[in-house]
Amino acid sequence: MNLLIGSVTTGLILALLGLGVFISYRIYHSLDLTADGSFGVGAAVVATLLVREVHPLPATAIATLTGIIAGSITGILHTQFFISTLLAGVLISTALYSVSLFVMGSGNVSLVSAGSLMASAERLGQRLVHLPPSLTVFDSTVSGGSIATLVLMTLLVGGVALCLTFFMGTDLGLALRAAGNNSQMAKAVAIDVDRMVILALGLSNGLIALSGALFAQYEGFANIQMGIGAVVAGLANLMVGEALVGKRPIGRWIAGAVVGAVVFRLVVAAAVRAGLSPNALKLVTALLVLAVLVLPQLMRKVRPIGPVRGHA
Repeated sequence: MNLLIGSVTTGLILALLGLGVFISYRIYHSLDLTADGSFGVGAAVVATLLVREVHPLPATAIATLTGIIAGSITGILHTQFFISTLLAGVLISTALYSVSLFVMGSGNVSLVSAGSLMASAERLGQRLVHLPPSLTVFDSTVSGGSIATLVLMTLLVGGVALCLTFFMGTDLGLALRAAGNNSQMAKAVAIDVDRMVILALGLSNGLIALSGALFAQYEGFANIQMGIGAVVAGLANLMVGEALVGKRPIGRWIAGAVVGAVVFRLVVAAAVRAGLSPNALKLVTALLVLAVLVLPQLMRKVRPIGPVRGHA
């Protein structure tokens, strides 16, 4: 039961990573590698602030803002200096690695003695509903903090997904989607495509940095290597969700990113419990994304061709 709750909680946290990748990859059809740096710098900034006794809420907000700034810089490099999104993302992600080191002062920061949103949620649960330190669920002892964290992440991620769905239906959200789907048509109806690109990449990396900040608080430490492979993990979440939930309408697509992240973490937890080495997780994730990308192409190639009619 503890493994199940932990996997679902981690999946919800990484669902924000999937939502960020969704904006850049599915709406703007480009792979923004700033994600790796944004996830890491989000973890680094929140950890540094927390050990300096900054309240977890503003610390998390500042970490999210750092990701927004990073993504916006990538957008500016792409739109104003005509650097490809891929190259701009690599450059900013590389720079953010050093930024994270400067911010933390070392490769690791422990949060064992620092406050966190999870600890605040546990205290709030004890105060409001008298949540006990531990409780029994299906003959398994579960800590009250785990339940409080799960509830907090469910409300937070659910709220973010609903807000994103609502935003995509507003005039600004429709303009953002139009600029991604057909930039020439968007320009013809007086949409500032450059501004939409910067907004989209800023929003995308803000969500990714938020995911990194929450992940560091949940794990109890920040590590300079945390962001490596974040974009691939986000793609895996997104593609699993698309396979399970679908791509249309936009609300289902966004919900799929959340569901996919949770399901993927449950599959990973089951695989680890069955004996898979944790060292192989990134390899398995990469192979999953590769399979989702390659299998449809192979199926189209091997699809049997119908009989050709002879001439009369």
